[in-house]
Amino acid sequence: MTRVAVSGAGGNLAGPIIAAIDEAEDLELTGLYNPNRAGQEISGVVVVPDALRVEADVLIETAHPDVVFDNLEAWNELGLATVVGTSGFTPDRLEQLRESWGSDQPCLVVPNFSIGAVLMMRFAADAAPHFEAVEVIERHHSTKPDAPSGTALATAIGIAGTGGTSAEESEELVPGARGASVEGIRVHSLRLPGLISQQEVALSNVGEVLSIEHLSTSYESFAAGAMLAARRVQSLDGGVHLGLDTVI
Repeated sequence: MTRVAVSGAGGNLAGPIIAAIDEAEDLELTGLYNPNRAGQEISGVVVVPDALRVEADVLIETAHPDVVFDNLEAWNELGLATVVGTSGFTPDRLEQLRESWGSDQPCLVVPNFSIGAVLMMRFAADAAPHFEAVEVIERHHSTKPDAPSGTALATAIGIAGTGGTSAEESEELVPGARGASVEGIRVHSLRLPGLISQQEVALSNVGEVLSIEHLSTSYESFAAGAMLAARRVQSLDGGVHLGLDTVI
């Protein structure tokens, strides 16, 4: 039985993950952490305000990007294999995490727990070298705290890694009109109240366009991937790893 704790308890992402752990026969929910919800009881476990009171084998981190590095420092000191579902890990932030985390225990950064989203990213990276230009359009709910999304960042990094690129001929009459550039890949972020998570990768040659798209209609879509990561993160080498496909 693997003991699992969740940081960011009470959040939209943490909810279905906690429920899935509670239902799993091989996982045991042993800790919940969120200083803003201390004392609340979720699935029979009381949320604690002190990271040092968390007891587990695996920690799933879902807290806000503003506090994630402080949290990860605590999990590292406790020697916990950690799965990070918090968004916003740019190449610079990933490098910062690699330098601070070390190699004593594994840390798996998962930009998107959805199996479909992982496949979308993989298909896009495989297809990118065969097209002259690639761009990423991501759409999330209007309260999402960061842009681009972690999924879009990871998608762009993966596409760039296989040789994909974006067209750069257009001059921006208004700064930002062409979106952000992530490793040379243009990324466009839309924030709309009626969405959870939707991303399109548009790939084009002269005379053709291929669109690879993924849509999450419920936060429950993230539970299966989180459970997969929780079950397999301890098998990884010490250090920081990127992407759910690392354990698929």
